[in-house]
Parts: sequence; structure tokens; C-alpha cells
Amino acid sequence: MSDAIVVGAGPNGLAAAVALAQRGLKVTVLEAADEIGGGTRSSELTLPGLLHDHCSAVHPLGVGSPFLRTLGLERYGVDWAWPEVDLAHPLDGGRAGVLLRSMERTVRGLGV
Repeated sequence: MSDAIVVGAGPNGLAAAVALAQRGLKVTVLEAADEIGGGTRSSELTLPGLLHDHCSAVHPLGVGSPFLRTLGLERYGVDWAWPEVDLAHPLDGGRAGVLLRSMERTVRGLGV
């Protein structure tokens, strides 16, 4: 018998389940999808070999989360990736504003 039931196995649901379990509660996690991960999942949605993020491609708060840091996720294979291009936003005329790892390069790319 569970002390707590968490609905949803996305990042927030899993974090809640871990926090409850750390306090000694017996937790059941319910997930409607075939896989856990919620919006953090990636899969081949259109073409074989082409991965798409189901929801969010960037998790800026994940790597800096005080709670997630306590879990030692790296020992389970989590490897935080740092893309050269963090994000892009389309602009008029077919151009795009691009956020790079370098502030100086980002500013140069935006122009006047």
C-alpha cells in the first residue's frame, strides 16, 4: 500500500516522488505514456534517426537545481549537454536571432 501517489512521471512528478521516498514514504508513480520523462523525452516523431523533443529542448533550471544536484544523477548516466546554439527565434525576412554560448558572438550575430 502506498503512502503517496504521484500522477505524472515527468521531471516534476519524478522529483516529487523522490523527495517523498527520501522521507520514508512508499510512493506509487502513475504515468499515462509508455515512457517516463514527460516533456524531457525525445523520440523519432517524423523520420527514422531524427530525434524531436516532445516539449522542451532546453532545461536551463535542471543543471542548476539545488534538489537535482543532491541526487547524483551523473552516476546514473545523466550527462548535461551544452549545445553551441542554445536557442533561435525566427525574425522577419527569413532571418533568426540566435543565442550562442558566447555573449560576444550572440551580439555580433544580431547586428545593429
